[in-house]
Amino acid sequence: MAGLAGITPDYLYQIERGKKLPAVPVFVELARVLGVSVAHLLAEPPVRPPGRPAAAVAGLELHRALTQPADSCEPPPVPELHQRVRSAWQVWQTSPHRYSQLQAQLPVLVTGVEVAARRYRGDGAHAEWRAVQRCAVDLYTLLRTVTKRIGQMDLSLLVADRAMRAAEGAEDPGRLAAARWNMAHVLLADRQAEGGEAVAMQAADELAPLARAGDLDAIALSGALILLGAVASARHGQVWTARELVRAAVPLAARTGERNVHWTAFGPTNVAMYAVSIEVEAGETADALRLAERIDYVHSPSIERRVAFLLEQAKSHVQRQDYGNALILLQTASHEAPEDVTHRPAAHQLVNTVIHRARRSVATEAARLATRAGLAVE
Repeated sequence: MAGLAGITPDYLYQIERGKKLPAVPVFVELARVLGVSVAHLLAEPPVRPPGRPAAAVAGLELHRALTQPADSCEPPPVPELHQRVRSAWQVWQTSPHRYSQLQAQLPVLVTGVEVAARRYRGDGAHAEWRAVQRCAVDLYTLLRTVTKRIGQMDLSLLVADRAMRAAEGAEDPGRLAAARWNMAHVLLADRQAEGGEAVAMQAADELAPLARAGDLDAIALSGALILLGAVASARHGQVWTARELVRAAVPLAARTGERNVHWTAFGPTNVAMYAVSIEVEAGETADALRLAERIDYVHSPSIERRVAFLLEQAKSHVQRQDYGNALILLQTASHEAPEDVTHRPAAHQLVNTVIHRARRSVATEAARLATRAGLAVE
């Protein structure tokens, strides 16, 4: 294109990056080569609505389902509803196209759970009521992570609170612990690290009697809560406490193995990943990358956790100004779960950083990645 327009590739590159403003004759030649009018190139770009269109639509549909009264219809049988929620969780943790696959399903599931809860509330069907509440916990913990990923933090807090209320009605210690793990995630995302740590560690303490009795599910949930407490500690400056908590989780993971209790994905792989996360939080990028090299992340049952691990490594490389390796990890994340790169703000920031700071060949590849993911280059 530069040759056809009669300019050097470096000059074109500077124009593309906003470093130089072309002279009028060059502008005319660029329009000719591109096959568009000069007026088209000079026109103001349309203002992009905030957020991604698909995410905005998904958020609006979920908002309606969560806040508007459900139709007075007969709810599906509770076992069928529970199976549909389990299937949605399976898609969320395993599919690279989980956002688009679940977009239409989740509002329907919300309506089904709400109608079922209303159907069995106060009619003496105590067993059915508890079953619906268990299903609600599972659904609302799923919705917490979905709404967070599509940028709907207000909904994330709403569904986390609903999961807590449902867990209390379910009379299920494991689901109550999972709901608190869920709430701690929301508090961390809202930069309330001390509150998140308090919620996680209190929940772990309440599981202690079951864990001491050898209940492997309780041990795994305790481990997941301790790891979350470790991240919270690191975020409010208690890095040594965070490292001690990760070390405390190691023997628990050795007892449980890889165990996905209530979708928390606790096990030796996740403990090793959290050790990397703590070093990233502490700014110890060399240690983070050294630890990351030892981890075979494919053993994690959660695609979300695997992508988060790849992005944390990319962040470490960016902090060391190693943009080439950061790009490789971003490309790996995009290959594993392309929709995650589209939706995750952390991925957007990393891609934009590589585009603006890396040498030309790496920046060009990062720009291509951004185009494939539908990201706006800032």
